[in-house]
Order: sequence, then structure tokens, then C-alpha cells
Amino acid sequence: MSTLPTEFERTDIGEIQIAPEVIEVIAGLATVEVKGVAGMSGGFAGGIVELLGRKNLSKGVKVEVGQREAAVDVSVIVEYGNRLPEVATEIQRNVKRSIETMTGLTVVEVNVHIHDVIFKAAEKSEEAELSHRVK
Repeated sequence: MSTLPTEFERTDIGEIQIAPEVIEVIAGLATVEVKGVAGMSGGFAGGIVELLGRKNLSKGVKVEVGQREAAVDVSVIVEYGNRLPEVATEIQRNVKRSIETMTGLTVVEVNVHIHDVIFKAAEKSEEAELSHRVK
């Protein structure tokens, strides 16, 4: 598989190409839609975390695209209190379904890398409020 834009389909009036960056954005959107995902992680090398609400939806997503198939790796941060295997499985299902529906490519694998677990913002603010009351 290649990470270069590939010729996806040739029609009578020209060809259709889908750039890997498009697949990355689709995978990123599908990932952050899953309940329990706090954000995307740039991985260990990048060390940068994209929490929900940020614009770069391809952060933490790596794709390899062939003529008819795609493989996807997503790096995520999960909210504390969620079952990690369930969140990861739902990410796999949602990413696969979204890419296949939107592009017609067959997704052969979706690898989920959980890089961190964080507390929900509401829980953090409640904890901070309680700690101020105690003092």
C-alpha cells in the first residue's frame, strides 16, 4: 500500500482520485464521534494532544491507501470511566463504516492506539470546586 494519492477509479470522462488526507479527516471525524473519546493524540513522537473542538481532525491519524483498500491507525485519548476495549471497538466500527460508505474503499484494518486517559472537564471542575470548599 502507498501513502501517495492513487488512481481510485477511471470513468469515461476522467479519473477520480482520493488523497490520503481526505481519508485521514474522515477517520478523525469518525473517531471523535465515539462516546468516550476525549481527543486525538499526535503520538509519542509528536507529544501534542488535540482535544475535542480543535480544527485539525487528521491529527493522530495515519492511513495507507492502495487502489481499492485502506489501512488506518488512530491514536486517541479516552475519558476516564469508559471501558477501553469497548471504546476502541466502537472506534474501529465507526471508522471502517465511515470510510467505506464515503469513499467505496475497503478498510482492511483499523488499529487503535490509546495514548492516555483523562478526566472529563466537568469532573475536574467539580473536584476543583470541592477542594476550594474544603480549604
